[in-house]
Amino acid sequence: MTQSPATPLPAPKERRRLREARSLTQAALAARIGVSRATVRSWETGRTTPRGRKLEAYVKLLGVGTAPADGTMSGRQEGPAPALVGAGTTPSAAHRTAGERDRGPRGEDRPGADGRRSAGTPARDGTAPHRAEPDAGRDGDDGRNGPRATGRDDTSAEEGGGGREPSLTPAQAFDALYAFCAPALVRQTYLLTGRRELARESVEHAFQLAWHRWPEVAVDRDPAGWVRATAYEYALSPWHRLRPRHRHPEAPPADAADRALLAALLDLPPVYRRTLLLYDGVGLGLPETAAETEASTPAAANRVLHAREAVAERLPELALPEDLHRRLAELASTQRPRAAKPGTVRDHGERRARQWTRGAIAFTVLLIGVTALTLRTAPDHYEAPLSPPETVRGLPPRSAPGPLSEDELVLRDKLRSLTSSGPERLVPGIR
Repeated sequence: MTQSPATPLPAPKERRRLREARSLTQAALAARIGVSRATVRSWETGRTTPRGRKLEAYVKLLGVGTAPADGTMSGRQEGPAPALVGAGTTPSAAHRTAGERDRGPRGEDRPGADGRRSAGTPARDGTAPHRAEPDAGRDGDDGRNGPRATGRDDTSAEEGGGGREPSLTPAQAFDALYAFCAPALVRQTYLLTGRRELARESVEHAFQLAWHRWPEVAVDRDPAGWVRATAYEYALSPWHRLRPRHRHPEAPPADAADRALLAALLDLPPVYRRTLLLYDGVGLGLPETAAETEASTPAAANRVLHAREAVAERLPELALPEDLHRRLAELASTQRPRAAKPGTVRDHGERRARQWTRGAIAFTVLLIGVTALTLRTAPDHYEAPLSPPETVRGLPPRSAPGPLSEDELVLRDKLRSLTSSGPERLVPGIR
């Protein structure tokens, strides 16, 4: 999108940073310009661009003075993401606004938490903390996570670039999403399960399913969140207990503090563990955490509070959420489970899909064959069963009536003589 030199407009991510620098919310900015909040959100995500008087008012409220000749403004701070935040998370959810970072799940003020999500914590080796770069849309954020996953031609959201972005094939878009999400997602799943092999298998399974449903995942507003939810569901499946290798625990972390923290996490119920990891480890907001765990916002807040209390009861030094977030990041950074290459994951997913398809076809053919054989050999009418044979020894007794004996003739004559013409068959008499 191009802008006239007289009215320079910063890049979409820079617009949000400038708005927050002037302590303006999307609703306040929309009210001053006379547009809806959704319109401001579209401007900050690069979907649309203001024009005319709205453009002039928007630039004036952002406080844009001068800009480069191409009409863009930069101000991003590049740097690697922390161990848990960055890959595998929604960028706008990982880097909360200052007002939201200072509030816990119940909305209480937390002193000293202003850098909890925007800046990483120093590693154990004393390296400098990582600084997260600003991203679009915490207030009703519509920004997609990670690299562009659709592979469709789109007009460039950066100002001054009038051309079109080069299109990506589905395989290239999938590989970019995998490279962006898989490393951190494996570490997150390890904190969820305490098993390196299961964490790697869960992430690969989630991406294989994503590749199988790529037309659906590519247009999702949060592809990384889709993969993360699928990996978590697979990792927490109770059916893993029936597997033989699940009976043999893996080697715990070498550090005693890491072992204690991992044991405290694994002692939590799975749903509490997942909620705590999403909110305090990954850095999602409370509404996003509630939506991903399929719970209401008050229920998610209660789960976070109870999980924090359970962890603080065993590890009092982690009573503060900032310390818990830092320790979760350090524990995840100490584990380096290897994730397969994206091409290997795609090949395995396609091979598994072919095997399941062939198995379904073979089962259907077998079922049709058995049904046809049953119809061909089954009787079409009822046949009475034959009684079992019996062995006859000697002549059987006479069963048919024969000639009457003399006594029987006398009895018959007597009965005939005693009959009457009335309804009674016998006439009572005195003997």
